[in-house]
Amino acid sequence: MSTIYEAILEATQSGDSVALATIVRAGGSTPREVGTKMLIYPDGSIVDTIGGGTLEANVIAEAQAALSEGKPRLVRYELRDAEAGDPGICGGEAEIFIDVINPHPTILIVGAGHVGRSIAVLSSFLGFRTVVLDDRAEFANAERLPQADEIIVGDIGEELARFNINPQTHIVIVTRGHKHDRDALRQVVSSPAAYIGMIGSRRKVKTVFDELRKDGVAEEALAAVHAPIGLDIHAETPEEIALSIMAEIIMIRRGGTGGFMRLGRG
Repeated sequence: MSTIYEAILEATQSGDSVALATIVRAGGSTPREVGTKMLIYPDGSIVDTIGGGTLEANVIAEAQAALSEGKPRLVRYELRDAEAGDPGICGGEAEIFIDVINPHPTILIVGAGHVGRSIAVLSSFLGFRTVVLDDRAEFANAERLPQADEIIVGDIGEELARFNINPQTHIVIVTRGHKHDRDALRQVVSSPAAYIGMIGSRRKVKTVFDELRKDGVAEEALAAVHAPIGLDIHAETPEEIALSIMAEIIMIRRGGTGGFMRLGRG
């Protein structure tokens, strides 16, 4: 069974979601006993088995649906003779709990300048896996960014193309200039990231968006980008801007509104 847990650890460290199916109740003749587990990946591949056959195929399909929804589920199967056309072959019944295991939420900070550095401090404090990307080793290094879990130095577009962006990834684009921001956004705008934000004035944002439209980027993809980034708290310093950005990310993750608490939720 250690193979399953090693696979879960490897998946979460790689930023992948997986589903863990566990037989929680079994009656009559079933292929495996209570407690048997099987790990399912989004593509339907598995680690270990709960007995094979149509039962296992059905559980894999249910697990893929659970991964798509991001929610666990409890499923029940009656196992009868295959000649009767039922899902199983042994006779009996089984209940299987399918849990969705997501990787730790990640903040991917593109740009290691003053604002990026402040975001890394706050992101780490808030419990996010914090990754910083920049093409300048003198800015992106462990001495300047001790809170970062991972520091990537290289061409921004190429490194983003290699990075495993998933629904637990929150991308913050705060590079040193228009060109780098545009190149970064072009690379990630159609990704499955939970959040994509880009720093800049409304004029700069419009310019970048217009350039990406000319490149064929879909309007709905651009509409999902948070730019200008952050909540409006009239932030001025890098620390205040970082607070504004992280507050917006938390608001979206938790389904908040950004309004005044004294006025009540909703």
